[in-house]
Amino acid sequence: MPKILVIEDGLDVRACIIELLEVEGFEVIAAETSPEGIRLAQERLPDLILCDVMMPDLDGYEVLTALRQHPMTETVPFVFLTAKATKSDLRYGMELGADDYLTKPFTRSELLGAIATRLAKREAFSHRYASDLSQATESLNQLAYYDSLTGLPNRLMLSERFHQVLAETDGPHLPIPVLYLDISQFRRVNSTLGYELGDYLLKTMAERLQAFVGSRNLVVRLGDDEFAIVLGTMGAELSQTKDIHPAIARVAQNLLWAISQPFTVQERTVFLTGCLGIAVYPENGNDIDTLIRHADIAMHEAKSQGNSQFKVYQSIAKVSSDQLEIEADLRYALKRSEFQVYYQPQINLKTKTITGAEALLRWRHPQRGMISPAEFIPLAESTGLIVPIGAWVLQTACQQTKLWQTEGFDNLQIAVNLSAHQFGQPKLCEVIARTLQRTGLDPALLDLELTESALVQDVDSAILTLKQLRSLSIRVSVDDFGTGYSSLSYLQRFPFDTLKIDRTFVKSISQDAKNGAITTAIIQMAHQLQLQVIAEGVETPAELAFLSHHGCDLAQGYLFSPPVSADAFSELLHRQTPSSQKC
Repeated sequence: MPKILVIEDGLDVRACIIELLEVEGFEVIAAETSPEGIRLAQERLPDLILCDVMMPDLDGYEVLTALRQHPMTETVPFVFLTAKATKSDLRYGMELGADDYLTKPFTRSELLGAIATRLAKREAFSHRYASDLSQATESLNQLAYYDSLTGLPNRLMLSERFHQVLAETDGPHLPIPVLYLDISQFRRVNSTLGYELGDYLLKTMAERLQAFVGSRNLVVRLGDDEFAIVLGTMGAELSQTKDIHPAIARVAQNLLWAISQPFTVQERTVFLTGCLGIAVYPENGNDIDTLIRHADIAMHEAKSQGNSQFKVYQSIAKVSSDQLEIEADLRYALKRSEFQVYYQPQINLKTKTITGAEALLRWRHPQRGMISPAEFIPLAESTGLIVPIGAWVLQTACQQTKLWQTEGFDNLQIAVNLSAHQFGQPKLCEVIARTLQRTGLDPALLDLELTESALVQDVDSAILTLKQLRSLSIRVSVDDFGTGYSSLSYLQRFPFDTLKIDRTFVKSISQDAKNGAITTAIIQMAHQLQLQVIAEGVETPAELAFLSHHGCDLAQGYLFSPPVSADAFSELLHRQTPSSQKC
């Protein structure tokens, strides 16, 4: 029930008001003097105050002034009671903050009407204030815990949400991957297209990430072009797996593929790539700050190896002096003639004969034996050694192909991979032209394989370089097609000769409807653009039959032969074809 304070020195008037209000159900507090009224107002916090103007100690105006200066009573409705009031008296009281005047003698209805009006107004104000306060609190929480551009939770919210993820998992120690994503080339987008379109791309990227991981997993914007992803729903799946890293690697590869799909901004096609660092709870940390720090370290390690790369922190944590020695040995491997070039045959699917080979680098360490390319190629890339090593591979492969020509295999194509570092080096065409001149190999027999990420780092420069290579009659292939940008628009811009379908689409192609549809579409699209198609990683007769049926031109893989030494490849050439049928 509403509480009303009556400050009135007249006994009869005070008693009459108290009786009238109590009959109406109000709780009444009464004060005979001004100081007592001020004290009761501050102690009891009434819902409304009725105060006589003419009081012996402090008049009503002084009482109102005192109450309006106190934070607990400054908004309490205040109604003056007066025997007479001039216009100036009314104005003065209203300026001090009075809500109403009642002139004695007043009727019952006048008193109750004034009280009802003021209490209704106070209640409406309270509701509005509470609503405004709620909205303000919500706005502050939104600003404090959510990114204003993308609407994603921010770093401050990450800790709280990570505890929720842990609470929602089926077990306290289920492995949970935490991904640290850095979007590459984003500053260049801002400088080229402007910050407004850059913001649009970030919002679109946030939507793409959330759609990829689903609503049950967490995406957080850490700042600028960096995001964190917590894959809480993978915990149960990973707990059933002896080695969790292949499963995490598949997710990382698919996420990088999703990121690399083209964006359309104001009728422009924009490509972005990213690098991922991954830490796993609880293996790499029990709290989110540690996991993010470790994932960040892994991300920078991945970034040092080029675009669209990922690293799991565990592999970095195990970096030892042994691996540092490998890096040191790599610097001397070329001088010590420890490298070898192996050759994997490429088969024409119509004639079923070897028409080319891919040159692949191998390192036979004097103490460690064969070292995996997956281990030393990233080291060569990060140290810049890939440029002289790549030049040696090109020289060796061209020399060997020229030797096979002298054996009668005149039209044998040789494919050599060019890294992004090599492709970006100055005077690349001159270096390759001199190599062809020294070895005597026909330029038309050289096929340079480039990854999609190497081409889009500087599109205009890449187009110019490709045209120069084509002017020398050198062929150009896109390696691992389908894992990077895979956009028809860029295929039309770059002067290619061949598309090489990545092994991830070829694997189980006859059983996997999705891979089959993608591969069929790539073959049809390439042929419409007058491009040749080669599939890598062919391992089963069923995969070969599918590719042949759908018009793929060439194939390579363990079904035909693994990469072999030059001598072993010579044996394959001579064994598969009578002398009259040589290339």
